Amino acid sequence: QVQLVESGGGTVQAGGSLRLSCAASGRTFSYYTMAWFRQAPGKEREFVVAISWRGGGTYYADSVKGRFTISRDNAKNTVYLQMNILKPEDTAVYYCASSARDIIATMDDVADWGQGTQVTVSS
Repeated sequence: QVQLVESGGGTVQAGGSLRLSCAASGRTFSYYTMAWFRQAPGKEREFVVAISWRGGGTYYADSVKGRFTISRDNAKNTVYLQMNILKPEDTAVYYCASSARDIIATMDDVADWGQGTQVTVSS
């Protein structure tokens, strides 16, 4: 089991930027695929982006392509989500997720979740 702790959420104006971090416990972080999901009020949790442990391939939801960037630092057991050109519709609780699978595409692929961090984008 991997423990995940997110940080970096907050309130920002539309067009602004935020960087989320997710620190993971465990010595085998480099063998975990990591992802970010988000859940807006009254909506289901949705996939945002993933980065595979195998080769570092990245996969983005269409809604964030070109604006969000995921990266990982295996030496620090941390995954990052750089969010640029933020929109009000990006407002949600953002969750870090991990899996031993090669890819995370849905919630069914996730083994462990963080507690979430709130991102609010004002218009």
